Amino acid sequence: MTPTLVSALMWALVAVLLILRRGRADRSITYSAVTIAIAMTLNIDPVYIWVDDLLGGTNVATLLADLALMVGIFFLGRGVAKASRAKPGTVRIALGWTLLAIALTGAAASFLLIDRGSTTTTFMLDLGAQPAAAGYSIIQFVYDGVILTAMAAIAARQIGESRAADRLPAVALLTGSLSGLALSIVIIAMDLAHVAGNLELMFGLSAAYDPLFLTTFVFLCLGLAGQPALRWGRAQTRARATRALVDRVTPIWDRASRVRPGLSQYGAGIAAEDDETQLHRQVVEIRDAVIDPRVTFELSDDERVLVDEAEAHLIGRGAGSRGGEVSARPGRPGRAQ
Repeated sequence: MTPTLVSALMWALVAVLLILRRGRADRSITYSAVTIAIAMTLNIDPVYIWVDDLLGGTNVATLLADLALMVGIFFLGRGVAKASRAKPGTVRIALGWTLLAIALTGAAASFLLIDRGSTTTTFMLDLGAQPAAAGYSIIQFVYDGVILTAMAAIAARQIGESRAADRLPAVALLTGSLSGLALSIVIIAMDLAHVAGNLELMFGLSAAYDPLFLTTFVFLCLGLAGQPALRWGRAQTRARATRALVDRVTPIWDRASRVRPGLSQYGAGIAAEDDETQLHRQVVEIRDAVIDPRVTFELSDDERVLVDEAEAHLIGRGAGSRGGEVSARPGRPGRAQ
């Protein structure tokens, strides 16, 4: 049941990322989600049996799933690191291509030494007593543990740098990373107990496997989806506020335009622009009408407060609205970043 649930979570994360992160240059997080989702899907028993049968029925599907998971964790770590301002040298080494290549090569080489027999959905339970199988698993989870440790360090730094709701994705990411690190330690201990013949210890440790496995992926998914979800929510809130300001400022702009037509009176006109650009042009043209000595145009106290509010809203985005003209006069909104 757990692989099916985690697979569903990962494919849901893929869908969320494709929607909320579309247009972003960095695709590391999306690559990670897709690769991990494939790995988790291959761990679903009917899917695993079908794929392994196509590959000759010698458990090669296990290798594909495990290597995909390692690559997915690698891209996950790199994606998380790119969101951090500071990356210590040890973190850069942990998330480097060289370490990934070494880990993939070591895992593949160990896998080839395993006497794999025919297709089994309990690969390590059936074959984990072989030193090669134990080595195969340990290489994977030592590598995963290194990446998850780096991610936990980055998430902890992000928590310190964030405020209020911005901390929630980092907290979820830290929880998922620490759970994953604990899971890696448990699996390595199980491998060592199995190859040493201590089955009682192995089965005792296995009780922690499913809870840690599920906790790891639930919190990692929450952490990864949380940041784009927060950005999307804020964008929607800003869009509503901008539309409301346009509606309130338009009567003032109409009055200003009658005494001093601005650039928006020509060409396609202001109505063809998005709300941010429309509000920007309205504020600029109202300001121009106020300071133009050739015309008489005054704002009431309430109107002045409203125009100042609209200007502050635009500046709050960074430097004005998308598509607006840069102004050389103080107090006038400029171009958005």
